[in-house]
Amino acid sequence: MVRHLYVHIPFCPKVCPYCSFYKEAGDRNKTKAFLDSILVEASAAADGLQPETVFFGGGTPTALSTPQLDFLISGLRERVDFSAVKEFTIEMNPATVSIEKAAALLNLGVNRVSMGVQSWDESLLRTLGRVHTGLQAERSYRILREAGVPNINLDLIFGIPGQSERQWMDTLRKTVDLAPDHISAYCLTYEEDTEYFAKFSRGEYAPEEGRDAGFFEMAMDVLSATGFSQYEISNYAQPGRECSHNLAYWRGEDYAGFGPSAFTTRSGKRWRNIADTAAYILRIQNRLPLHDFIEEVQPAMRRAERIAFALRTSAGIDGEEADPGRLASLASGGFVESRDSRIVLTRKGRLLADEVAAELL
Repeated sequence: MVRHLYVHIPFCPKVCPYCSFYKEAGDRNKTKAFLDSILVEASAAADGLQPETVFFGGGTPTALSTPQLDFLISGLRERVDFSAVKEFTIEMNPATVSIEKAAALLNLGVNRVSMGVQSWDESLLRTLGRVHTGLQAERSYRILREAGVPNINLDLIFGIPGQSERQWMDTLRKTVDLAPDHISAYCLTYEEDTEYFAKFSRGEYAPEEGRDAGFFEMAMDVLSATGFSQYEISNYAQPGRECSHNLAYWRGEDYAGFGPSAFTTRSGKRWRNIADTAAYILRIQNRLPLHDFIEEVQPAMRRAERIAFALRTSAGIDGEEADPGRLASLASGGFVESRDSRIVLTRKGRLLADEVAAELL
């Protein structure tokens, strides 16, 4: 039985220049056909699917109107057994929050919101190409609380071109003062097929590894001192507020994905739906295969992924999964340590998590 469901909504009010996820500007003429297509896919994939976690990502799922969200979520509930759902997350852009939409989502079973704030600094928001202001983001957060959303994550970005230590510290402190349940703090990366990557390629932007490592350490220090547990490299939660959906990914559990570009891992296979909304709709309408990529998840691949992802979490890995000699070398270098028969990253190791994982594979 598959216990986790991801639904990809590709529409955005504006395409941010740093974002590498599949997305596109909203198209009123395409939206109805897209929603119908998701429900057709859900009907075809419902057997063996009883989610305990549901995650609507994008894009910006709440770029959809309240009636459209009602149509989609209600339709999914008619086709997929939602009776075991414990965590239902939807991503929101601060520019798409309203008290009416929040109340409607709660009535539809959503109990967790992940809102992309990124920064409270107006100049940095302009650099990121965001459509909201810091004031609007704060107002949206308060609307969600007023509506009664019980679990809220705020997404932050550090390593933004031109960002200072003071700006990052101010963002961390303001975020903590708002008392969200969960905070995600990601270092900006320059991904292919983005405007930022083009600027990186031209030499206009460049990552500053020393500065970014300092920002990462600031996040660890500030958030750990204010009651947040760093249960994954980029994710911090108040006790009991960890994201169960993402934990399932990091543990290597099976999951189903609906929508263009969505991945599914199921019964030893992994595939991705075509990353093109128009083509996705056309394939649904013509009863053609949706995937543009499929592979067998071999035991060696599953082991490598389990180590790479689990090592990023506070739970770490079973010490017997890795070569003793390599573990000893990493431990002597201060990158890993043993805790309750598990191997976990030290603070030093968290700064070089990918490199440490590579040594263990």
